[in-house]
Amino acid sequence: MNDTSRRCTTHPEIVGFKYPLPNLAEALKKQRKIKIVAIGSSSTAGALNVVPFPPRLELALRKQFYGRIIDVLNRGIGGQEAPEEISRFECDVIAEEPALVIWQVGSNAVFHNKDHNPDDITAALDAGLGWLASRPMDVVLMDLQRTTAIVGNMPLATNIENRVLAAADKARVNVFKRWALMEQWVKEGSDVDKDLTDPEDTDNHLHMSDWATRCATQALFEAINAALQPAA
Repeated sequence: MNDTSRRCTTHPEIVGFKYPLPNLAEALKKQRKIKIVAIGSSSTAGALNVVPFPPRLELALRKQFYGRIIDVLNRGIGGQEAPEEISRFECDVIAEEPALVIWQVGSNAVFHNKDHNPDDITAALDAGLGWLASRPMDVVLMDLQRTTAIVGNMPLATNIENRVLAAADKARVNVFKRWALMEQWVKEGSDVDKDLTDPEDTDNHLHMSDWATRCATQALFEAINAALQPAA
């Protein structure tokens, strides 16, 4: 079965948001032009030949909310992690005045574990979420992907995942639970190596396949749309 015909299960019971998105909902009511900033690493920036989630999400939102100009600004830089990403917040996030920020974190804390201390990841998450909390913008954290390189260090991956969830709970922001969603796909028969990891990523085995990226983006879109109802 190829990627285009393979069924995509989005599991809203797993990825549904805990909190509404009042700033995005208000922007959709009152503005024609709306900005969303996606900041993160290569899952955001894109790698190899797989189209990343920001342009896919932009297309889905523009179809859903006809007549609005919704721009999902891609502020991903491959290899970065939360401590490097918060150094870009002023210019790449806050200056854009987005209605929604999607902050993708955690994977490079596992993949480049020699360069990152888990306590530094927690400190960066707390600081970054604290800065964003004072701004009129909604925040969604996107957690780790379940690909070959990440599951190869499961103890650290679990540690970082728990830290991301704890930071979100502390700051009372939504999490797009990519880790749990992909875990469910494995339970349903998807193979981490063959189905969820990009087969062209033969050097790192880190990045998500086109199918996994497409389905995760669809799940993210549905979670955003559900959190906007009935406000939008």
